[in-house]
Amino acid sequence: MELVLIQILNGLQYGLLIFLAASGLTLVFGILGIINLSHGSFYMLGAYLSLTLTSWFGDIFLALAAGIPIAFAFGAAIEWLFIRHLYNRDHLQQVLLTFGLILVFNELQRILWGTQPHSVPIPAYLSASIQLSDTLSYPVYRLAVGAICILLALAMMLVIQKTRIGQMIRAGESNREMVEALGIDTRILFRFVFAAGVALAAAAGIVAAPIESVYPGIGERVLIISFVVVVIGGIGSIKGALVGALLIGLADAFGKVFLPQLASVVVYALMAAVLVTRPAGLFGRA
Repeated sequence: MELVLIQILNGLQYGLLIFLAASGLTLVFGILGIINLSHGSFYMLGAYLSLTLTSWFGDIFLALAAGIPIAFAFGAAIEWLFIRHLYNRDHLQQVLLTFGLILVFNELQRILWGTQPHSVPIPAYLSASIQLSDTLSYPVYRLAVGAICILLALAMMLVIQKTRIGQMIRAGESNREMVEALGIDTRILFRFVFAAGVALAAAAGIVAAPIESVYPGIGERVLIISFVVVVIGGIGSIKGALVGALLIGLADAFGKVFLPQLASVVVYALMAAVLVTRPAGLFGRA
């Protein structure tokens, strides 16, 4: 029973972290129509920002507060330099350009931070564990990561559902031409969406760094899992991304314990099962 409880906690924490990263991808994919293969590189950016900013400020949460606006500005610059040229082009050109960005970002990472893995310290006030039973404890920092992911997800949903810019984003997703006819500059709107997607992925990388450590190529696995989340949840659906990420987190956690030899297959089997029964995803539109 204790083993099941610990895996549920691990699965939920991992699922919330993946949701934070994947929600940025589903925004960009669903609203802008861009297949962004470089999305995992922004998670990697967050991890290395965590490494650098934590060494400067001495606290992971100060690194998070500084890293999110840095990542947002970086995302806006990337959209202006590269992504905005892809909106009216086919998916092959999107794939080629964003794959090229992966190579550029990986090389920049090697130049700036080298090829050695690094660890990011957990704050001393979160380094303890909570005693769940006589023999079971759980790290406080992992619970804090889950709470941060929930807060950032709620903030994102609040912006999308309750603010004027959120109304414009939802309208742009439904009918881009009508939004432009109403006089809204979709170039600025789409730049905001892309930059927000980058910031969400980077935020996930920042808070995950003390758990996973920081190493070259850290974003590649996150990219694949994020696409799986988008497929399971449905393109453009934040609710679907949340449900899909939690399902993947739990499947991964239990798979590693009860089916260790098939753990790497469990997540993709889940995706295949969803595609067979609901080709558009759990909350996607056909």
